Amino acid sequence: MPLPEILAIVMVAAMCAALMAGYPVALTLGGTSLIFALLGDAFGIFPISLLLALPPRVFGVVTNDVLIAIPLFVFMGVMLERSRIAEDLLETMARLFGTFTGGLAIAVLLVGVLLAAAKGIVGATTVTMGLIVLPTMLRHGYDKRLAAGTVAATATLAQIFPPATVLVLLGDQLSNAYQAAQLSKGVFSPQTVTVSDLFAGAIIPAFGLVFLYLLFLIAVAVLFPKSSPAIPPEPDAPHGFALARRLAAVMVAPLLLILAVLGSILGGIATPSESASIGAVGAILLAVFRSGAKSSWINEVMVPVLQRTAQISSMIFLILIGATLFSLVFRGFGGDDLVNRALTDLPGGTSGAVLAVMLALFLLGFVMDAFEIIFVVVPIVAPILLKMPGVDPVWLGIMIAMNLQMSYIHPPLGPTLFYLRGVAPKEITTMDIYLGIIPFVLIQMLALVALWFLPGLATWLPHRL
Repeated sequence: MPLPEILAIVMVAAMCAALMAGYPVALTLGGTSLIFALLGDAFGIFPISLLLALPPRVFGVVTNDVLIAIPLFVFMGVMLERSRIAEDLLETMARLFGTFTGGLAIAVLLVGVLLAAAKGIVGATTVTMGLIVLPTMLRHGYDKRLAAGTVAATATLAQIFPPATVLVLLGDQLSNAYQAAQLSKGVFSPQTVTVSDLFAGAIIPAFGLVFLYLLFLIAVAVLFPKSSPAIPPEPDAPHGFALARRLAAVMVAPLLLILAVLGSILGGIATPSESASIGAVGAILLAVFRSGAKSSWINEVMVPVLQRTAQISSMIFLILIGATLFSLVFRGFGGDDLVNRALTDLPGGTSGAVLAVMLALFLLGFVMDAFEIIFVVVPIVAPILLKMPGVDPVWLGIMIAMNLQMSYIHPPLGPTLFYLRGVAPKEITTMDIYLGIIPFVLIQMLALVALWFLPGLATWLPHRL
């Protein structure tokens, strides 16, 4: 193997080692890249002038029309978190379903779907539901493992339900990869795949996953009723028409906001960035309506929301810039040619290559965040896979998204498990969380297998639209 390709492999290993040692992600990506670029220049096998391509690439990142949607969607999610709609939804849903065995867990799942579609940020959804739901489930006698697993799996739906931040970033990367793949095949008027396509492609698999979760919770309630007991009705709690009116009051505004954002994208009325601005304004109006137009509202709500949005957005773009430098140096060492040969020489042809990439993404989920995988790995492997016959870009994107979602919950290093550990009551141990999430990880694997054999689950709706 030539020395440049050996250095490319060592650079990847060094990056993973630094991440596991706890160094900041963006600085690890950039620092590792610069060290190996200087090392390659010293050996005369890396043209250091290649780094001059970084500033134009960074400028392209920060002026990308699609990526403008990221801070807007983040703002929408953080503002909705501050408006405290989750508490009202959970309280009302619990009263509606809680009197049935397993009803509280089902209520948590349904509210999780609404929050996933409204927020699109896994960490925020996990913390919100962990603080509100887990104490309630334990107080009513739910099994600790079932409660922890339900909350963790449900919160992670924010990773796959549009307008998930991950889908926006993945759509942007796949768009570039799909065009590069077509150009390499001599197609000089290439087709495009958009964020809207991925949003449409994610809807059926996401609801299919929710359906499988629902079947599992119902089965547990039937077979092990003591693990998810019914909640005794409160004497002064609203019921009948009063409960229905209460449910409508807490659900109408979030549902209208979700429909406005997704409907404008899927209907072709607005771009993702434009629909994100609709969501941001709608979230502000909803927060003002719920908290009242107080004179102190800006300092109490708007300023903290803007600060949190700036923190999250800066983290995402800093990782993207570091990953851009890493990808540039990796390609300078010929790493993309190495990956190309490795995938095309695998037994099984296209299926073998896609399976190998899915397995690699699953394993990388132990040491890398979803954003890091999207920015570092996808630009390298996606153009190679999309050149192969029979690989639909939307199907590949949804497969990657669901795989990354699973990386958020599989033990021992799933980020959602750590978020939940940080807010869970003391009586729930880390082992309770790990054991409770295992059935949901298996369900996630089943959903991935179904999507593998039934690609139409991801491609039917985008093609119809």
